[in-house]
Amino acid sequence: MQLEEKKLIVKRPYKEVYKSGNCIVKIFSETHPKSDVFNEALLTARIEETGLDIPKVKEVGRIDGRWAIAIEYKDGRTLEEMMKADRKNMEKYMADFVELQLLVHSKTSPLLKGMKDKLSRQINSLREVDATTRYELLTRLESMPKHNKVCHGDFNPSNVIVGKNGEMTVVDWAHATQGNASADAAMTYLLFALKGQETADMYLNLFCKKSDTARQYVQQWLPIVAAAQLTKQNELEKDFLMKWIDVIDYQ
Repeated sequence: MQLEEKKLIVKRPYKEVYKSGNCIVKIFSETHPKSDVFNEALLTARIEETGLDIPKVKEVGRIDGRWAIAIEYKDGRTLEEMMKADRKNMEKYMADFVELQLLVHSKTSPLLKGMKDKLSRQINSLREVDATTRYELLTRLESMPKHNKVCHGDFNPSNVIVGKNGEMTVVDWAHATQGNASADAAMTYLLFALKGQETADMYLNLFCKKSDTARQYVQQWLPIVAAAQLTKQNELEKDFLMKWIDVIDYQ
C-alpha cells in the first residue's frame, strides 16, 4: 500500500490512524492479529451493502511490514466536538444522534455475526468476575430476545462525523453485529455514563421515547454489556463497570 503525505490523527497501543489524501489509514501494530484486520474490513464492507452511507473500504495492505486498512475520508467534525462546543443545543444534537442510531437499527445484514454469540464469548473470557457471576450473566443473556438488527457496538458521538451540509456519517464498524437494538442502546448508554450521568439519562430517555421501548428493557441489558466492555481491559473504566455488573435488578 502506498501512502501520500500523512497526518497522524490518533495513536493507540495497537494502531495509528492517519489522514492521507482522500483516505483514513489505520496502521496496526505488528502483533495485532491479521484476522482482526481483515475482519474489520469485511464488517465495513458488509455494512456498505446495507445501503447506509458510510466511509467505504478502499484497500487492505501492508505498510512497512504492518497490516493497514485504507477507508474513505469524510470531511467534517465529530458530533462529540459539536456537543462540547455548543452545550445549549445538546438536546437537538442528541435527538439527531438517536435518529441516526434508529436508522442503523432499521437495517439487516444476514452475514454479520450474531451479537448474542459475541457477548457470550466475551463473558466466558472474563476473569475479573467469578464463575457464579459469569453464570448469572450468561443466564440473563440467554433469556433475552434474539433479534437481527444491524448494531454498531460502539455507537457514540465520537464515531459520528457531521459534514458542512449537516449530513451525519457513522464511522468505525469494527464491532458491528446483528442483534438486539436495546443491547446496542445499553452499550451507548454506558459509554455516555462513563463521562457523565446527566447526558446518559438524556440519551436513554430520547432513545426509549423515539423507539417506543421500555426503559426497563434496555436496563436489563446493562450488566451484560458492562461485562463485554470490561473485556477491553481499560483500567480507567474497571471500577465503574464492575458496579454495573454487580447490580442484578434495576428499578
